[in-house]
Amino acid sequence: METTSQSPSTAARIALHPCYSEQAHRHFARLHLAVAPACNIQCHYCNRKYDCSNESRPGVVSELLTPEQAAQKALAVGAAIPHLAVVGVAGPGDPLANPDRLFATFRALAEKAPDLTLCVSTNGLALPEQVEELVKYRIGHVTITINCVDPSIGARIYPWIFWNHRRIRGRKAAEILIDQQQKGLEMLVARGVLVKVNSVLIPGVNDEHLREVHRVVTAKGAFLHNIMPLIARPEHGTYFGLTGQPEPTADQLRILREACAGQGGATGMMNHCQQCRADAVGLIGQDRGAEFSWEKVAAETVDWQAAVAKRTAVRAAIERRIVLHSQIHHPTSAPASPSGQRTGALQSETLRMAVASNDGRTVDAHFGHAREFLVFDVSPMGARLVERRDIERYCSGPVTCGDAAPALAGAIAALRDCAILLCARIGFEPWRALEDAAISPNSERAGEPIIDALLAVGAEWRDRAPRAVSPAGQRLCA
Repeated sequence: METTSQSPSTAARIALHPCYSEQAHRHFARLHLAVAPACNIQCHYCNRKYDCSNESRPGVVSELLTPEQAAQKALAVGAAIPHLAVVGVAGPGDPLANPDRLFATFRALAEKAPDLTLCVSTNGLALPEQVEELVKYRIGHVTITINCVDPSIGARIYPWIFWNHRRIRGRKAAEILIDQQQKGLEMLVARGVLVKVNSVLIPGVNDEHLREVHRVVTAKGAFLHNIMPLIARPEHGTYFGLTGQPEPTADQLRILREACAGQGGATGMMNHCQQCRADAVGLIGQDRGAEFSWEKVAAETVDWQAAVAKRTAVRAAIERRIVLHSQIHHPTSAPASPSGQRTGALQSETLRMAVASNDGRTVDAHFGHAREFLVFDVSPMGARLVERRDIERYCSGPVTCGDAAPALAGAIAALRDCAILLCARIGFEPWRALEDAAISPNSERAGEPIIDALLAVGAEWRDRAPRAVSPAGQRLCA
């Protein structure tokens, strides 16, 4: 849930950020660069030495990168995933405990990926001293992990901090950390930076106290509060995991989030967090990090200028799609697009859809074999044929499929104003390309009469909130 009263400028700032906008996380990908190995505090729920490719947990990484490698990886990911919008540094240690590596990474990205939003996640201990530097690098989003505002509780979560070249333990350590976190939060808000506060729910330690944390960070201007469940498994080797500290139940988490939201104030509650790895790639909940190991990235040559242009075009297509969804679900309002501009008054609940058909009566054409698309405007009143659009056949079998990129690009261009494509079958590669262009393929209506299929799919989209469509369960060709 996002804040209830956002200015147009704030709405535009979060429109592309999947961690700050529940809507954006359905459309835009993020990349976490693992360039920060050192940490200046110890948490009882953290063990940064553990790694498993199937583990989604903060602090976990497979490869530590230099700033130069990190920049190269960002360019490669940005070329392969054109809906990438955000690059963040969240570990495996604390970014601000590694300022030289952090800012070297951002400098390397400034020229060749100027369109990507940069953000940082920190424990806050070194934050006040780095606020001005963050602002200089135009970091507009910062996440601070604040688990308590009471030092006696903090002493049960943090065994030590490293402060002014010495290790400090116990309540004194917690006092310093809390003071620095609060000071940093205030300084960021004063400079117009959007701050998200992460809090780990630890039953029996800070579960009741987090309501006070929410009250304090709301009063100081935090934009979002993300209360996350403790992950404490023995196999992770953390203090809490090895000592049997229980994890919260789903009901405990829900009740606490609802209680905090009920306190009022402008700070929203985040409910779509997946507690991502510090080297996560892709949409939230759909990590593609294994596709971008350093060995693979190092072998690539990226045309970064073409990548920037492609990302810009894809974002514009996604923006059109979001506005179209708004038209369907709120036909009498004038929704804001992700760019922050207001659209005109909406006249109808119309959804533009395309159909791949051979006989002109049923959804019977394979996407790769289609020679034309039938384009319809679909509303609760019916479906109206707008036009037929001729295209070059994308696939003529295994001999020609390898050279089919221009035809695929042409087919996608022909669908530029369509939100959905109905077809009988579709391959994985064109499926992903269509999704990258903010067009949802649908092969679930194969063989049905065109009008029946259009009206059924249109009704489905009106009856549910917009969400990313997965190819799972659809008829894909090899």
